[in-house]
Amino acid sequence: MTDTRALPPIAILGAGSMGGAILHGLVRSGLAEGGVTVTNRTAEKAAALAALEGVTSIALEERPAGNTDAASSADVVLIGVKPAMVPDLLREISPVLRPGTVVVSVAAGVTIATFESILGDDVAVLRSMPNTPSLVGKGVTGLAAGTHADAEATAVVRRLFETVGTVIEVPEAQIDPLSTISGSGPAYFFLVVEEFTKAAIGQGFSEADARLMAEQTFIGAAALLAASEDDPAELRRRVTSPKGTTERAVAVLQEARLDETFAAATAAALARAKELAAGA
Repeated sequence: MTDTRALPPIAILGAGSMGGAILHGLVRSGLAEGGVTVTNRTAEKAAALAALEGVTSIALEERPAGNTDAASSADVVLIGVKPAMVPDLLREISPVLRPGTVVVSVAAGVTIATFESILGDDVAVLRSMPNTPSLVGKGVTGLAAGTHADAEATAVVRRLFETVGTVIEVPEAQIDPLSTISGSGPAYFFLVVEEFTKAAIGQGFSEADARLMAEQTFIGAAALLAASEDDPAELRRRVTSPKGTTERAVAVLQEARLDETFAAATAAALARAKELAAGA
């Protein structure tokens, strides 16, 4: 059952696409009763968020101390800047963080150890890996707790990310593997829809009709899966009549060894995640 208790004051440092998605989820949920302060580099980006209810939006080009101002007044601080910028930002805000502050990484490839080595023992650190469907409240977020993050800190951060979808708690060692599934997964899905659309065009449909059929077929199938208690294999069997057209098509897909293809794809993504973590 989702915890709907109010959230404490929150700061999002670097409210780009993912930080912005989380911000909109917080506003929609009505749980951010403590308020949310967000920072962006430019006045233009800051202005786009300023009208949201309960949000204080700071442009760093106008207020250079905006990150420290935001962090000093928050109980939960989300770090949403690009990975290369994280260490400098942590060193900037570390002196103003109150003991017990919870700091959450939304930066891919930056380890909990990096955060803890800069922030010290008085701060609870968690590492998160949200995905892009968070933009529409259907995200999956992997969440790993650091050395000093107790059950209460983890519960608060879980509650925060549940405003944009589902949360899976994992050890940090599983964050990168998780990124190959839920993080990269939307791209795999979009690629399949893209190729399915091309197949429909090849069957003589207009591009508009082909796209409509492909998109709505997958959207409808996903909705059916979400509403059903049966697993995908059983739902597939129900569509696949013996000796019918779908059976013939599925046989072609199985002969293409999709299981091996997806295993190879996720292994390649994991290898690249390790390279990025090593600075390559």
